[in-house]
Amino acid sequence: MITIKQLYKTYDTGVVRVEALKNVDLEVPEGQFLAIMGPSGSGKSTLMNILGCLDKPSTGDYILDGVDVKSQDEKQLSKVRNQKIGFVFQTFNLLPRLDCVRNVALPMLYAGISSTYSKEHSLAALDKVGLLDHARHRPNELSGGQRQRVAIARALVNDPRIILADEPTGNLDTRSGIEVMALFEELHQQGRTIVLVTHEPEIANHAQKIIHFRDGRLVKSEQVANPVRAAQQLAELDEAGEVAE
Repeated sequence: MITIKQLYKTYDTGVVRVEALKNVDLEVPEGQFLAIMGPSGSGKSTLMNILGCLDKPSTGDYILDGVDVKSQDEKQLSKVRNQKIGFVFQTFNLLPRLDCVRNVALPMLYAGISSTYSKEHSLAALDKVGLLDHARHRPNELSGGQRQRVAIARALVNDPRIILADEPTGNLDTRSGIEVMALFEELHQQGRTIVLVTHEPEIANHAQKIIHFRDGRLVKSEQVANPVRAAQQLAELDEAGEVAE
């Protein structure tokens, strides 16, 4: 699904030259759940921007589902982003004046799909994340966990091959974060490729594989022998709550 070879990304302001990524090689098979970790400034956000076709490498190759990203113009990249990739952000990126169903429908409207068809599929996406009864609510009427589930529904509405999630639990309490990870586990079980950036080891351990970045280099890669399961975590939280009571 994703192949990166000898990838470099350099930012040159004319005063300072920064090598954000240095000689990165990476393969992500279709259906893999991958977590990316690293300190601030390690290059993981730059990599996510390139994976999401929001930026291009300075040198090296990036092949996404058979497409050579470097050879694509902006119009072609926009089509790739809309059709192949679903984005989930830490800050949700929902439009405050739109209700949930219209927020979810935005990728379809940008693709030129009719409003009737968009509404139908947006409601189906909200149903998948358990928020069909909140379809007419605006973001400020929802909890943080609910807003992130709306963002996931929006990422799913065009049925993308890949989900890119940047710190998706960073603004959530413990239970909401685990509930969001339960959704990602379900999407992974359905066969979607998921790439997730996190600074939390307990979140990364839900993935099949973890890669670590430092100073722009991929320095470590590890398989997760027994990925954490959200259902078990939620059961433990419920049990702890009963004991506390």
